[in-house]
Amino acid sequence: MAYLNFILFISFGVIDAIDIFLVAIILYIAYNLVKGTSAINIFIGLALIYIAYIFIKAFELKLLSSILGKFVNVGVIVVMIVFQQEIRKFLLYIGSNEFLRNIKWKNVFKLNFTSATTSEIILNIEEVATACASMSATKTGALIIIERKTDLKFFINTGDSIDSALSARMLENIFYKNSPLHDGAVIIKANRIVAARCVLPVTERENFPAHYGMRHRAAVGITENTDSLAISVSEQTGAISLTYSGEIIPQLSKEKLKFLLEKNLKIQ
Repeated sequence: MAYLNFILFISFGVIDAIDIFLVAIILYIAYNLVKGTSAINIFIGLALIYIAYIFIKAFELKLLSSILGKFVNVGVIVVMIVFQQEIRKFLLYIGSNEFLRNIKWKNVFKLNFTSATTSEIILNIEEVATACASMSATKTGALIIIERKTDLKFFINTGDSIDSALSARMLENIFYKNSPLHDGAVIIKANRIVAARCVLPVTERENFPAHYGMRHRAAVGITENTDSLAISVSEQTGAISLTYSGEIIPQLSKEKLKFLLEKNLKIQ
């Protein structure tokens, strides 16, 4: 228990306070980077393992300390492997001029003590559902991504900027087979079509159903990495699907699609 006593009676100065404060800021920024994505669970898991390691070492549990110590010693490499996509996106973002223009340092120091409330993403659901039903009838392939809490700026920048009002006719024109914008995904943000021909990550699941094509793979991939909603229209069958949290809900009618969109656009 000598090590524990040393921790309890260790001197604490201004430099230590600054050190803790800076670490807290770094952790806060890191949390915001992965918040709303599937990586948040990994982030929390790694944090809990490190906290457990500190307590185990304090109580001198040598066997557990030795096992976790090996893991902690290679922690940087583990983080680089597990969060390679997030790190790449972050480095690309801070290397661009947008980072300096959009960064709001006041958010780093802002503490939110208000209780969580349910908010609703604004979307003209009728126009989206009408477009999907029309494209389904003509077997026009489509992939529509709806932004929720996770910022899709990185994926928006991979496509062609549009910034158009959301309408069924506009969506149908984009995905018309002879349109130069039909290949790729359309991203909708704040009830506007912000980009088309966007490139999305595809899922790496080994057991992914063979009857689904690349649009569905991309729909699962983007919803595994973000909290966005993905609507797919199959070019082969005309079937409409909604994907969120990596799960595909297939064979949707227009009314069923509208119901699911209304339900999933309410976020905590």
